[in-house]
Amino acid sequence: MMMVSMIKRRLKEGKTYEDFRRAWFHTTGFGIDSDSYIEPEPPLGRLYTVINAFDPREIIVIGFGPEISQEVLESVLNIDVEERLDNPLDEVIEPAIDRSFGVLVSEDDFSPKGAIEYQNPSVNGVETDLKESGELINLVRREIESASARRDEKRQEIEGEK
Repeated sequence: MMMVSMIKRRLKEGKTYEDFRRAWFHTTGFGIDSDSYIEPEPPLGRLYTVINAFDPREIIVIGFGPEISQEVLESVLNIDVEERLDNPLDEVIEPAIDRSFGVLVSEDDFSPKGAIEYQNPSVNGVETDLKESGELINLVRREIESASARRDEKRQEIEGEK
């Protein structure tokens, strides 16, 4: 199963999406390699940026991660912590950030015309084990909390050096 992140940020008055993008853009990749010759759907390591139609100052970034393991989460989150420390967004966005992280438990195709029969949750044709999903949700929560604490600690160290 893969991790999904949705992060909402609000631009400061007078700032633009381009201002945000220049500050936010990652200079280090996550190092996600697919061992398959088939491109995974959605593509892993890609982040999708949305500008809210009802509030153009709200920027939403949606990301799909690789198969969840403690090792992979630690690696990806460490890269993200370093990116934010090296490229802070404080000049561009409001302080409040809405973060949602979770585990993809189902993908459903409602595009066919006509009646659709109920299907159990599945991803890429593999039925979801909801017990395993609960364990992975707990792992994601713990690793996100740990990465946030490391980021905050490093940020305090940097501010203390100034």
